[in-house]
Amino acid sequence: MTQLDPNSPAGLPAPRRFLPLLLCLFVASGCAALIYEIVWFQLLQLVIGSSAVSLGVLLGTFMGGMCLGSLAWPRVVSPRRHPLRVYALIELGIGICGIAVLFGVPHLQRLYAAGVGQGLPGILLRGAVCAVCLFPPTLLMGASLPAIARWVETTPQGVSWLGFFYGGNIAGAVFGCLLAGFYLLRVHDIVTATIAAAAINLAVAVAGLSLAGRARYRVPSDLPAQARAECAPGSSPVLVAIALSGLCALGAEVIWTRLLSLMLGATVYTFSLILGGFLMGLGIGSSAGAWLSRRTASPRLALGWCQMLLAAAVAWAAYLFATALPYWRLPSSLSSLWLRFGLDLARCLCASLPATCLWGASFPLALAAAARRGQDPGPLVGRIYAANTAGAILGALGFSIVLIPWTGTQGCQRLLIGLSALAALFALAPVLRPFPARAGDGGHAQKRTPGLRATVSLLASAAIIVLLVWSVPGLPWGVVAHGRQLLAKGSRGRLLYLGEGMNASIAVSELDGTRTFHVSGKVEASSGSQDMRMQRMLGHLPALLHAKPRSVLVVGCGAGVTAGSFVLHPEVERIVICEIEARIPAVAARYFDRENHGVLRDRRTVVVNDDARHYVLTTPDKFDIITSDPIHPWVKGSATLYTEEYFELCKRRLNPGGLVTQWVPLYESTPDTVKSEIATFFEVFPDGTIWANDTILGEGYDLVLLSRASPTPVNLDELQQRLDRPDHSSVVKSLREVGLGSAVSLLATYAGRGPDLQPWLKPAQINRDRNLRLQYLAGMGLNLRHADVIYAEMLRYRKFPKDLFTASPPREQALRTALGQP
Repeated sequence: MTQLDPNSPAGLPAPRRFLPLLLCLFVASGCAALIYEIVWFQLLQLVIGSSAVSLGVLLGTFMGGMCLGSLAWPRVVSPRRHPLRVYALIELGIGICGIAVLFGVPHLQRLYAAGVGQGLPGILLRGAVCAVCLFPPTLLMGASLPAIARWVETTPQGVSWLGFFYGGNIAGAVFGCLLAGFYLLRVHDIVTATIAAAAINLAVAVAGLSLAGRARYRVPSDLPAQARAECAPGSSPVLVAIALSGLCALGAEVIWTRLLSLMLGATVYTFSLILGGFLMGLGIGSSAGAWLSRRTASPRLALGWCQMLLAAAVAWAAYLFATALPYWRLPSSLSSLWLRFGLDLARCLCASLPATCLWGASFPLALAAAARRGQDPGPLVGRIYAANTAGAILGALGFSIVLIPWTGTQGCQRLLIGLSALAALFALAPVLRPFPARAGDGGHAQKRTPGLRATVSLLASAAIIVLLVWSVPGLPWGVVAHGRQLLAKGSRGRLLYLGEGMNASIAVSELDGTRTFHVSGKVEASSGSQDMRMQRMLGHLPALLHAKPRSVLVVGCGAGVTAGSFVLHPEVERIVICEIEARIPAVAARYFDRENHGVLRDRRTVVVNDDARHYVLTTPDKFDIITSDPIHPWVKGSATLYTEEYFELCKRRLNPGGLVTQWVPLYESTPDTVKSEIATFFEVFPDGTIWANDTILGEGYDLVLLSRASPTPVNLDELQQRLDRPDHSSVVKSLREVGLGSAVSLLATYAGRGPDLQPWLKPAQINRDRNLRLQYLAGMGLNLRHADVIYAEMLRYRKFPKDLFTASPPREQALRTALGQP
């Protein structure tokens, strides 16, 4: 779009000298964009929740803004404006919006919590919140590439540079993803990460304005405006092909993220590695595609064969996920955590790199296939980018919300292979059309059927596609059951159930009479004595310490054992179970009905399918007891149920005299992680207490944190009298099954309280919404076995609390003896 600058050296076009510098700016812009994306997703999940529907709304809004920005910006902004100056102002606007979102979300949260409802109105309100926050900056993000596209001409070389810009933007995104996940958010918080991203935007804007002052720009007027905006004839199939390519790419990212998080452990670091590896392949592929686009005579043909090869690449990934990657044995001498991360990244790349490189190459090839000489590059890039992004939105939402729950990951991977082949047919459609005979064919009017060899190749490819679809293997159930511990535990036992829901993958197995409930690669509950003891402690302990509990909120269903403990208490009138995955309660009712006392059939039970943080934020109801049995804190997203702000929400949802309990695991954890969990709880409930579920050898396993609103001491004699009442006989039976059949044995699980543990907790990091420190601490310890060491350290500070317990002398002495106190 620019003409020769008489002041440029050697008579070269003025832009050519600045293209490498612009490439560097796009790298920096991509880095800032991914930092923002991670921060905004973390911020808004605290408001609208982390369910698949909430994440779908969030992702759809984010990508929808980019799609609209890329499509609308070239039509709104005149090509007469200097592209570098426009690009610089866009970057400055993104930085301003990033700061505005950071400080605006807390105020928006209060309005949202006051007006949210259930069903469609609730989904619409979530979408409105996301739109208010994300549309302004994402519209600008989507406009950046079409804006700068006007700095180049629609020649093969110019279009190739657009591909390099796209690849550079993705390369920066890889760095931004890893920088945010492994440093900015792990060491600092969302404020620091946002300021860092805004500083990058500011630097890019200043550099862009500086370049704009040095480089002249003139719009050629040899073509009318309408002609400059038109794509090459017959480019509609290219738009369809690149839209299908985007659909498959984001659909594959959804599927592969679920599968890899099963195998590697669903930590925040794993998600950063998966996203970084995916973007790395896109960046490599787009650079290769940009190089190829200027050297091939038929970019459309190259685009078509890219899509055909993608079918094979998806099948390759499916084969690795089912037969190789779950059984990748790490060296026994591997002790470096960072080396483990490197090997995890290698595992991600082995599966995803071939396909992501081909998806990355598709974008510059589609640009080259749709471009015509003299065309305004802005609308060209906008259309291709918008089509690709629109397909990506459909892929992300369709696969995560509809297709995986419907057909499972195996069926979804088969669908990806078929859609890739369909994209290839759209791109290669002109090859199958007959065209007139060439001069010298003897004057025959008959049309030559060119590409016979290509047609035969396509038919052979179709046969191969059918074979690939048929041969996609299913995921071994041991991966869903044991995830990263598959090699250690194997697929022992008998599979009773296997299913893939919208938010989680579920399995139920049985071994030696013990049934185990697996969720997304880890054991969530079981009928084993250790797990049963903890699950019933979470229910019976607060129910017995409360004078008369009527309403209960249970965060996390699991096997339903904790919720089922409340069924036995005659005072309880309402039990609300908040569970993010809709399939879990039905599976618990089918396979753990005896252990959970039929809670899911009880008339008092209400099941709410929602993210617990979102439910506690938005419900107007209050409860006598709130008991939380969430997933392990190293699982990405679960740290929101351990923050200071979450405990404050729980505190506001308690009736006068109410109790709150929180599960804390000692296994697969570190001292810093456990200290952070306990210290954060005591920050809100300073007089809270700790109750231990230790092993038969007295070693640590997991804990219950409990806070009582009433400072009244626990009277052992009255508690035992309550247990002796006929209407509590079922409660006693349930407790005896786990070795806690008396008031003394139940209270002997006492392990400490806030004031006594202050010296031990002094260096603890408080887990807050702005840093979610716990998920970064816990993610470092999922391979460790320090439970006994942590428990022994904590017990050093335990004292017999004379002001907490009161009893007759014989019972007090019995409790002291059980606690090992003089």
